[in-house]
Amino acid sequence: MGKKYDQISEKHIDFIIRQQIFFVATGASEGRINLSPKGLDSLRIVNPNQVVWLNLTGSGNETATHLMEDGRITLMFCAFEGDPKILRLYGRASSHLEGSEAWDAHIGRFPLLPGGRQIILMDVEMVASACGYGVPLFSYQGERDALIEWAEKKGEKGVREFQEKYNKVSVDGKPTDLAEEF
Repeated sequence: MGKKYDQISEKHIDFIIRQQIFFVATGASEGRINLSPKGLDSLRIVNPNQVVWLNLTGSGNETATHLMEDGRITLMFCAFEGDPKILRLYGRASSHLEGSEAWDAHIGRFPLLPGGRQIILMDVEMVASACGYGVPLFSYQGERDALIEWAEKKGEKGVREFQEKYNKVSVDGKPTDLAEEF
């Protein structure tokens, strides 16, 4: 039976830090809903009601667009190994670019990962757990190096050019927070 909580407990934190992947869901009032897998060492729990993650450059930038318009967000963690469990964090979030106060306050929490695009700061309003009985078992084999290698090869200038070309507008044609940068 699923349970609801007002904040992230120590037990939840223990579960979250053991997961190698998490999923981010956002949506605007109109248009497509976005669901993205996230990995690498990019998530931190700031306190029982706040989470921050380093959003790396990718092929799109839907999360930032949706957060600008609406702010609603859900993070989901699934146990693919061990005991079955699903944990969701519901709340509101904002996207912060390099040089902003939030970026400067939180970037030091993360290892230096090339291609960092935004700091996403989430205020957690509700935590919900579920059984996860239907989630299949998978064995973790390691992180993919492709995104890091891609960003290192492009260099800072090349990543910025990629962001300018592919990350300024969402798939629904709405501007992202990077639109103002370029």
